[in-house]
Amino acid sequence: MALRPAPPLLLGLVAVALVESGFGSSSHSLKYFFSSMSDPSQGLPHFVSLGYVDGQVFVHYDSSSRTRQPRVSWMEQAGKEDPQYWDRETQNVRGTEELFRVDLETLRRRYNQSEGLHTWQWMAGCELRADGSKAGFWQHGYDGRTFLAFDKEILTWVATDPQAQVTQRKWDAIPGGNQRRKAYLEQICVEWLGKYLSYGRETLLRTETPVVTVSSRTEADDGMETHVCRVDGFYPKEIDTSWRRDGEVWLQDTLRGSVAPNADGTFHYWLSVRIDPKERGRYRCHVEHDGLQEPVDVAVAVKVPESNLGLIIIIGCVVAVLLLVSAIAGIVVFLKKRQDGYKAASTSDKRSDSSGQGSGEAI
Repeated sequence: MALRPAPPLLLGLVAVALVESGFGSSSHSLKYFFSSMSDPSQGLPHFVSLGYVDGQVFVHYDSSSRTRQPRVSWMEQAGKEDPQYWDRETQNVRGTEELFRVDLETLRRRYNQSEGLHTWQWMAGCELRADGSKAGFWQHGYDGRTFLAFDKEILTWVATDPQAQVTQRKWDAIPGGNQRRKAYLEQICVEWLGKYLSYGRETLLRTETPVVTVSSRTEADDGMETHVCRVDGFYPKEIDTSWRRDGEVWLQDTLRGSVAPNADGTFHYWLSVRIDPKERGRYRCHVEHDGLQEPVDVAVAVKVPESNLGLIIIIGCVVAVLLLVSAIAGIVVFLKKRQDGYKAASTSDKRSDSSGQGSGEAI
């Protein structure tokens, strides 16, 4: 399962990823989620295992398929490098599936519960942050509540109730058990993260430039304006956005959404500010992201008074008419010259139109 050490040359691969791919330019994470149900609904598997890299499912296993499989094309590289990789992973997860089945029975008896629907879950993972620091977590849940959580700093389990304390004492007493978990979270997990990032380099280590737009609306009650800054199409997920007044971060009367995924794998985000329309010129939406060569500041939209709209429309129509008349006059002159014997300029210099787009012990 996940505790298996990384291949011998993996640290070297991580170093290459760090140097060549900007691995440290943003945060990256590797997380696993296992869930077992004692009485699943019809058609649902009683055991499911999912692996995530940077929030994207990259491996999957369930008790119906009984096979661990890649969920992204770049994970096919694992089988090419190691022909036994998927068989070994499948056997490891099958062992955990059986262990979880036994654990569910143990927990049902320990809590003196009748048969029915009960869930036993395990979540663990690591994160390598943009500043080079590491984070990790390892916890178990029963029936939707935290059962045990591992504190890797003091090398002990934290129990939530007397039933969980039974397992806490058992696992804390295993020689070297907590040290191995700490080593997994701080070393092995990070090493595997580096390997998976090298597989999915083109997808996971890419940058997509955010598109920033600002819209506004006036609130009739008090005449105040709400301006919304929308940031869309960016990758990676980390982004620094703020409303600024006179160049300083402005938190008063601001609201923030949450970074959310788009269908194409990029992300979007929004934040709003409520201001006095007399002070529009003082505000900017400030955005910093890996996809930008330098921060972007977008001013709030300047609203045109309705009384001036008619004049603007009239001026626009006049300009359009003048342009049309000029174009017609040009055509007439051109045709007249051809009739007088003038020849069109040579067109031998042709242009091409290029548009390149591109876990553990029993309880």
